[in-house]
Amino acid sequence: MFDQYWDERARLYPLEATGLGDNRYNDQLPNSGTAAYRAAQQQFFERYLTQVRTFDRAKLSDHDRVSYDIFLYEMQMRLEGLRQPTWMMPFTQVNGLPISLAQLGAGTGDQPFKTTQDYDNWLSRVRAYPAWADTAISNFRRGMRAGVVLPRALVEKMLPQLQALVTADPAKSAFYGPVAKFPATVPAADQPRLTAAYQQAIREQVAPTYQKLHDFLQNEYLPKARPSTGISAVPGGEKLYRYAVKQWTTTDQTPDQIYQTGLSEVKRIRAEMDKIRGEVGFQGDLNAFFTYLSTDKQFMPFRTADEVLAVYRGIQAKIDPNLKKMFGKVPKTGFEVRQTEAFRAASASAQYNRGLPDGTRPGIFYVPILDPTQYNVTRGMEALFLHEAIPGHHYQIALQQENTSLPKFRRFGGYGAFVEGWALYTESLGKELGLYTDPYQRVGALNTEIHRAIRLVVDVGMHSKGMTREQAIKYLMDNRPISEQAAVAEIERYMANPGQALSYKIGQLKILELRRKYEKQLGPKFRLSAFHDQLLANAAMPLAIAEKAMDAWAATQK
Repeated sequence: MFDQYWDERARLYPLEATGLGDNRYNDQLPNSGTAAYRAAQQQFFERYLTQVRTFDRAKLSDHDRVSYDIFLYEMQMRLEGLRQPTWMMPFTQVNGLPISLAQLGAGTGDQPFKTTQDYDNWLSRVRAYPAWADTAISNFRRGMRAGVVLPRALVEKMLPQLQALVTADPAKSAFYGPVAKFPATVPAADQPRLTAAYQQAIREQVAPTYQKLHDFLQNEYLPKARPSTGISAVPGGEKLYRYAVKQWTTTDQTPDQIYQTGLSEVKRIRAEMDKIRGEVGFQGDLNAFFTYLSTDKQFMPFRTADEVLAVYRGIQAKIDPNLKKMFGKVPKTGFEVRQTEAFRAASASAQYNRGLPDGTRPGIFYVPILDPTQYNVTRGMEALFLHEAIPGHHYQIALQQENTSLPKFRRFGGYGAFVEGWALYTESLGKELGLYTDPYQRVGALNTEIHRAIRLVVDVGMHSKGMTREQAIKYLMDNRPISEQAAVAEIERYMANPGQALSYKIGQLKILELRRKYEKQLGPKFRLSAFHDQLLANAAMPLAIAEKAMDAWAATQK
């Protein structure tokens, strides 16, 4: 049943399939905003919910029981998600097809461009984009009538993004990348035809569609966009936020409980930062220390983007000897550090893009570097590498994908609270890995941790307590060293994606709690590498199910 589910799911979500290296549907771009497509998704998840319930859980092996519990949870959450009115806000400045299509079309992302067939597949996919955009406009209009609209501040950020992808000269388009440089595997005889077809697609489908979306948002939508910040301002918004909290944290914690956790974590981490302020002999208060860290030129030693990337690459060599003591099992999938592409860098955070278990694509840690001379070492470069790269996202995601004993929906699926919780947890391993030897890297690590604690306060604050965008930006800047531009991009990301920012800290606190629990329970029998290996072998799962599975493991260690 799990195999059949995964196979059918690829047909329903071909872009997701491409991202996972399943190339059967690389020519397809479903019109995902239509009522018919939403109905097809509902039917799909209902059918599998009914099917999984036909199995007697008590008769399953322990291994299958865990899969059963995750699958049941997944089907129920998917169906609940389809009842939310998010389809009336089809894309934002940080997520949605207009951005991801450009990443795919640039030829440096998930869409393969190795054969003539690959090139033709992309042409077929991109030709479906105008119909997708017409549906998106229609759904935005439905939202305007229902009062389910995006905040004005976000729409203002979307306009230059869309305009940047409109070019009169096809050769200057991000979508021209694949034909600007053909691989040797595409026959020379096919290249002139493909080049002409790509020029035509950019002129006739790509550029006019981005222009149409831009003009609609500017002329029709922007005047109707809302001045409010949080999702609770739209009809049904409170319910939508409660669902988002549950979806992203995989817990039943209320927004208010999460808010209180955020306040106490911010207070605790500020006290740690204050200790370092005293240690380095800084005379002013903590906020003056933040300003010093953000603005003093000694913390911005870089001249070029390559120099920034070289520091990140050097961290890997530094932690390697200690990694071996903490992990018995390491991924086979390759790994690279790259600079984020220019067209999306301004609104992007550092991120990890998964590799493929067959070795054809490495895991990639993307670093946005707008101006290398302003790139600050106290933003926690060591902690960021641990989180986004090794042993954070790269270890967790690559090991999960390589684990063929798991059904595919677990190998290639994921839950934000576990995935981001693990990555944030690995930041706390810095000292044990031989990092954080300098007080400014320690303050950098606290800087990235307090950032995740602040998210609990501002995300809940904006979406359920009436906190404004400006108040949230101020709270963020008051509690960590960060430039105003970066603070604005962060807060607007949480406005666009309610609840997502909660997953990091909630997941990290649970993993830390489990580690302490088993250290206490097992005493001298506790081995950190065994704990890490087991947690990662289980793969990402909802936190309550993860705790149950780890409790079963701890019982075998006694």
